[in-house]
Amino acid sequence: MISTWKKRRAARRAMKEIENGGIELAIPNHFRCPISLDLMKDPVTLSTGITYDRESIEKWIEGGRNVTCPITNQVLRTLEPIPNHTIRKMIQDWCVDNKSYGIERIPTPRIPISSIEVLEIQSKISSASKDNDQESCRNSVVKIKTKLKENERNKRTIVSNSTSTVLSSSFVDFSRNSSSWSQNAAVLEEILSCLTLMFPLDQESKNLLGSSTASMNCLVWFLKSGDLSARRNAVLVLKEVISSDSRKAENLSRIEGSSEALFKLIQEPICPTATKASLLTVYAMVTSNSQHIISRFVEMGVVSLLIEMLVDSEKSKCEKALAILDRICSSDTGREKAYQHSLTIPVLVKKIHRVSEIATEFSVAILWKLCKNEKKNNVAVEALQVGAFQKLLLLLQVGCGEKTKEKATELLKLLNPYREKLELECIDSADFKDLKRPF
Repeated sequence: MISTWKKRRAARRAMKEIENGGIELAIPNHFRCPISLDLMKDPVTLSTGITYDRESIEKWIEGGRNVTCPITNQVLRTLEPIPNHTIRKMIQDWCVDNKSYGIERIPTPRIPISSIEVLEIQSKISSASKDNDQESCRNSVVKIKTKLKENERNKRTIVSNSTSTVLSSSFVDFSRNSSSWSQNAAVLEEILSCLTLMFPLDQESKNLLGSSTASMNCLVWFLKSGDLSARRNAVLVLKEVISSDSRKAENLSRIEGSSEALFKLIQEPICPTATKASLLTVYAMVTSNSQHIISRFVEMGVVSLLIEMLVDSEKSKCEKALAILDRICSSDTGREKAYQHSLTIPVLVKKIHRVSEIATEFSVAILWKLCKNEKKNNVAVEALQVGAFQKLLLLLQVGCGEKTKEKATELLKLLNPYREKLELECIDSADFKDLKRPF
């Protein structure tokens, strides 16, 4: 029920004037939304028969008051309001008639998609997939994609009706026969493109795509031979599928050409989103407890690629690159490549305090692995020369996580014996100009 203060406010606003040469104009009460008290731009009627502006009533419903009508307090039989074309036309005519008073005609709104429409399109997609009707399926997917892009309201309706599950099932159907991937490329690409607009995918969609050997192979095929858009969409979907499931990450690593395709996406970036998705996918693969996967990436040159990326990259990419490098340096082959690169130690020391707490933790962890396992102690000397000792001391002073604290303390013990042999200069105070204590 609208409160008393809202009624008083309505009475005042009913007298709102638009002055032109001393003539006053009041907005008719039945053109005002009972909630916002403003002129309705998209009038819709609830199952109780009361008309509201769509934006206002949707905010009311989303706010948790979704069981009753604000005016009548009656229980709503459906949460999907019906467009009131009659009132809208009356409001538009009134705006046109009063144009001389500065009133602008409200545009005819696009009618949001309903759950019934979504289910009808889903049915067409499923039927076309079973019949291998590419054209019909693609046309239906395009309709869904168009509606997704129109507004957030459409997106919520489409996603809440498990459309991603239907699309994932359709992708599996069209990818069953590897010999027809080229023939079905258009519809498969359209499905991938549509799925990327519905992230995060629900678990059933991930299971459908990740549990099918055919669909995973098809995704890798797009990574290797698709155009830029197809490769981007494929890696985004792959990231969604395997990021929280180590078994799917292991399955992906067994597919021929998957590692090389991901490496190329990082080496030759398409866009920042694709690069980050590729990094996350690689991270999931190298953390799936397979030394064979790590060795494969090391042989391709991933260590050098990551270190050079760290030289000049923004926060998100830097954190992901450090996470992969940390895992790579858990292996002998990974550390050996890191030792050989002249920028490894300077870059890692530079990233302490410079990017984020996560980046600091990974940088310290990698330095700890390199110093602890290196036999010639050249790493320790180089780390001292670029200011690692002072930065680690400062890290302990300002505070850090318990595991990072243990590694930093052990690193200081490893570095300390070599300090007297070197004439160390003070590090650049600019490294700490934005540093704040966490307490």
